[in-house]
Amino acid sequence: MSDRKETVRAVEIATDWLHAFESALVAEDMNAVPEMFVEDSYWRDLVAFTWHLRTFSGRDAIISAVHDLMASARPQNFRLAEDRTPPRWVNRAGVDSIEAIFCFETKTGRGSGVLRLVPTPGNDEKFAAWVLLTALDEIKGHEEQIGARRPRGEEWSGGFGSENWMDIRARQAAYADREPAVVVIGGSQCGLGIAASLGVLGVDTLVIDKHERVGDAWRKRYHNLVLHNEVFVDHMPYMPFPSNYPVYIPRDKIANWLEFYADTMEINIWNSTEFTEGSYDEAEDRWTLKVRRADGSERILRPRHVVFATGVSAIPVMPDLPGQEDFRGDLMHSSAYMSGSKWKGGKAIVLGTGNSGHDVAHDLCLSGVDTTIVQRNTTLIVSLKEAQRIYELYQQGAPVEECDLVATASPYPLLVKSYQMTAAACQKADAALLDGLAARGFRLDNGEPDNTGYQMKYLRRGGGYYFNVGASDLIVEGKIKLLHHQDIDRVVANGLLMKDGSVAEADVIVAATGYKNQQDVVRHFMGDTIADRIGQVWGFDKTGELRNMWCRTPQPGLWFVGGGLPHVRIFSKYLAQQIKACEVGLLDRRLYVDVAPPMDLVA
Repeated sequence: MSDRKETVRAVEIATDWLHAFESALVAEDMNAVPEMFVEDSYWRDLVAFTWHLRTFSGRDAIISAVHDLMASARPQNFRLAEDRTPPRWVNRAGVDSIEAIFCFETKTGRGSGVLRLVPTPGNDEKFAAWVLLTALDEIKGHEEQIGARRPRGEEWSGGFGSENWMDIRARQAAYADREPAVVVIGGSQCGLGIAASLGVLGVDTLVIDKHERVGDAWRKRYHNLVLHNEVFVDHMPYMPFPSNYPVYIPRDKIANWLEFYADTMEINIWNSTEFTEGSYDEAEDRWTLKVRRADGSERILRPRHVVFATGVSAIPVMPDLPGQEDFRGDLMHSSAYMSGSKWKGGKAIVLGTGNSGHDVAHDLCLSGVDTTIVQRNTTLIVSLKEAQRIYELYQQGAPVEECDLVATASPYPLLVKSYQMTAAACQKADAALLDGLAARGFRLDNGEPDNTGYQMKYLRRGGGYYFNVGASDLIVEGKIKLLHHQDIDRVVANGLLMKDGSVAEADVIVAATGYKNQQDVVRHFMGDTIADRIGQVWGFDKTGELRNMWCRTPQPGLWFVGGGLPHVRIFSKYLAQQIKACEVGLLDRRLYVDVAPPMDLVA
C-alpha cells in the first residue's frame, strides 16, 4: 500500500474510533466501551477528567474509570487535531500502531490527546485502543492570557502623571498591600516555569529565592558546567530558545536566559530572600511563611498555596566519614566547587561517581591536579551522544508542543520497555568505552535492576549515572585514578587511609554525595507532621506516576515541582491549571485521594 493510501486509511480508522467513543460516552452506553480497548491497554489522564495525573492500566481499570468519570465530565466533540501531524503508523515501545492526535471538550475545559490503535486479536481489520492520553489544554472561562487574549497594554497607558508599566511592576512585586495567592520556593527553572504558567492564568504568584540574581543556581556552579541535554528538548514554557542557541548550553548562558525569562514573563521574584520556616493553619486554610530579606528584615507571608521548586538540590548531603575532622586540607560539597585552579600541582579526591563527581574530577584533572575518584555504588555510564537517543522524537520536525504530547502518552510500563530498548542500543554503541572502564575496575550497571538506562534511574532515584564528556576516558587512560569506598578505612590528616595500610593523599576532598530528598526538605522547614503527612516525594507510585509531583498532595495547599527542563515545560501547565481550578472553586484542594503507595523499582 502506498504511503498516501496508508495515511488515508489511518485517518479513517482513527476518525471512526473517535466518533464511536464519543457516541458511547454521550449515550452513556458502557456496554460499547470494552470492545474499544484491547485487554492490555492504558489510559493516562493529565488533569482533563481526574484533576490529577493518573494512569489506568488494563481494560477493566479503564472501563471502571470511564464509568466513574465521564458522566460528570460530559465529554464531546472528539475530533482529529487539524494543526497536528495526521494519523500515521508508528512504532512505540516495539509495537506498531496507528497514532493520532485529537482534540475534545468537557463541561469545564478543552483538551488534547493521543490515541494509539492496534488491530484486535484475530481481526486485522478491526482496531481498538492500546494507549489513550487525555490532557487539559484550558479551563473554559479561565484561559491562558496569551495569543489573542494577551494584555493590550491599556492598563498602563493612562497618560502623563500616572503610573507607567515599570511603576506598576514594582508595586506588584512589592506585595505591600496584599498577600500572594501562591508562594513558590526556589527561583531556578522549576520555580520560574510554574510561576510563568500561573501568571498567564492570572494567579497572583511570588517566587522567593536565596540567591542574589535570577540564574545564580546555575551561575554559581562549577566553572565549566554545560547542560547535557540538547537545546531542542530544553525550552522553557512559552519562550523557546532562539534558533542560534548552542546545542549544549553553557552554565552562564542558561543562567542569563533564566534572568531574561523572569523579566520577560513578568514574574514577581524576591531575590536574596531566605525561607526560614512555615506552618499551616487548618482553620483558615492558609500558610504562614517566615522569610528573611537581604537587609535582615523578616516578612510573614500568608498564601493559600506553597510550591516547593527546590528540585533535587536544596540541601547538600555531606558524608560522615570516620576521622574526617582530622583532615587538614579542604573538604567541601560539590555544590560549593567552582574550579580546580586553586589546587594545581596538588592532589584531590572526589567522593561519588554520578554526573557531578565525574565533572568535578574531570575539571580537577585538566586543571593539573592529581585526581582520584571514589566509587561507592555501581554507576551507569553513557556517552553524551548516545544519551540523546531518548529525545530523538524532538528532532523529527514536529513542533515542540506536539512532541511533548506524544512523549507524555507513554505510561510507565511502556516507558520501561522503551528505555530497555534504548539502553541496550546505547550499551552496544558504547561497548569499547564500557569495556575499558570495566578493565580498570569501574563497576557498571545499565539501570538496575531491569536495564532501563539512565532516564529511569533519574526518575526513580534522581541520579546514579554519568553522561561521558571525557572523564570516563581519563579513567580508562589512568589519568583519573579509581578507588572503591569499601576499601577505605578512615580519613586521616593528609587524605584517606586504605584498609591495606596505604594512604591516598589529598589537598582537597570534594564530596559529590547528593542532596536531601524533598520530603526531608519539608521536614527541615515545616516539621515532622507535614513531612510525614505528604510521604515520599519523587519515585513512582503503583499507578506509574511520580509520587506527589505536579499534583495535589495529602497536605492541602502544598505542591511540588521538579525535574529537568523538559519536565518543567510539560508539567507546569497542568499544575497551574489545578491551582487555578482551586482558586475559582472547581477543585477542592483539601480533598486528596491517595491513589497508591510507592511502587517497587520494577512494575
